[in-house]
Amino acid sequence: MKTWTKDIVINAPIEKIWQLFDGNLEDMQKIMPQVVANEVIHETEDKVGSIHRQSYREGKRIMEYDVKVLEYENNPEIKKLKITFNLANMFDITAAYELKRLEENKTYFKYTTTNNPLKWFIKIMLKFASDKVVIQFVDRVKRVAESK
Repeated sequence: MKTWTKDIVINAPIEKIWQLFDGNLEDMQKIMPQVVANEVIHETEDKVGSIHRQSYREGKRIMEYDVKVLEYENNPEIKKLKITFNLANMFDITAAYELKRLEENKTYFKYTTTNNPLKWFIKIMLKFASDKVVIQFVDRVKRVAESK
């Protein structure tokens, strides 16, 4: 299992950033362009335990998986979303997005992801994996949120 964490301060209101994670598919695609569908399968009142079926394009292939909400907090000062899903029976992935309002137009953003490989040969490859994708994702969130 490998965990990466990256945080950054974004010069945008907390609600604008939150919409990228908790909004519609079009908003989500601004930071996750490979997600081509996000359909609600089961939704709970407090969102924890809700399940969404997502489709993800990897080259010409489209993979489908169910995303389960493990943690959800939507307050004016702090917003959190933690999800888990199984990708192609190769990885169990957990992703956590945390936002804290610092000022009206300044927000702290923390992204943590854990990849748990399910095959022995992937465990070996994961030992050499860098945090490049995590850094690129956090930078994309900042760039999109700070754009007009």
